[in-house]
Amino acid sequence: MGNGVRECPVDFPKDVEPVSSAHLPAEENQDQKKVLNSLMSGALAGAVAKTAVAPLDRTKIMFQVSSKRFSAKEAYRLIYRTYLNEGFWSLWRGNSATMVRVIPYAAIQFCAHEEYKQLLGNYYGFQGKALTPFPRFIAGSLAGTTAAMLTYPLDMVRARMAVTPKEMYSSIVHVFIRISREEGLKTLYRGFTPTILGVIPYAGLSFFTYETLKKVHADHSGRSQPSPPERLLFGACAGLIGQSASYPLDVVRRRMQTAGVLGHTYSSILLTMRDIVREEGLVRGLYKGLSMNWVKGPIAVGISFTTFDLTQILLRKLQ
Repeated sequence: MGNGVRECPVDFPKDVEPVSSAHLPAEENQDQKKVLNSLMSGALAGAVAKTAVAPLDRTKIMFQVSSKRFSAKEAYRLIYRTYLNEGFWSLWRGNSATMVRVIPYAAIQFCAHEEYKQLLGNYYGFQGKALTPFPRFIAGSLAGTTAAMLTYPLDMVRARMAVTPKEMYSSIVHVFIRISREEGLKTLYRGFTPTILGVIPYAGLSFFTYETLKKVHADHSGRSQPSPPERLLFGACAGLIGQSASYPLDVVRRRMQTAGVLGHTYSSILLTMRDIVREEGLVRGLYKGLSMNWVKGPIAVGISFTTFDLTQILLRKLQ
């Protein structure tokens, strides 16, 4: 050139790569979308599943917290008497409290499960692949425990509303106020320990079974995704196994939650179990209502897993 300055190429150090300013924010945006999708899908899954089985759920709780012997005939009679005396919508009494609890619970549980799967996958070196059985169980247990810890008082309120007449508690807020004033704030966490002890095998086995059945299906069918009816079936199996494993602790939890309004004084898990077994027997007491749970549980869990998966797929397509 005419200015006497010689141009030459500038050599950048080879180990330094230009950083794209859009790369990191884009990744963060994708992560945020993924978490938001999981939260929304989980919330919808929980709401749909619990509303579908609410009358059966309320009936099961009423048997769990009483000393009456459970049978399908007695359960039908209770549902029918409730319908005649209190009206059709009374079968969903406590469902508003259930929704207040189950929407955040399911949202947190499903979202946490996705995050724990990713963390464990990175830790064990399974990035992008299905986890092996043990990490699969751990991811489910951690997800359930996380959700239970954050939403437990709402479960307590829901149990109280399910077993008491309308006159006793007029609203969810009223339950909180009365419990806090008459029984103390600690009562809101009564039954917390059996809940956590129960949710570890329940959530662990539920997620483990569902994820395992999906993997087995993919390996044998050659299809990466099962159909909606297959998802329902896998979820039903997951619910059946998970709830059967943790059912006695569910009975203990309900007894401890409702002790204040039913005239009992259950102070610990072991004492509660001892009293139930002594008064009602091992099977009839600690497994009361399990046959109803074998109907209700698989339906609820099947709907929940299927709704979550299909909503996730729909949201990804929309984006």
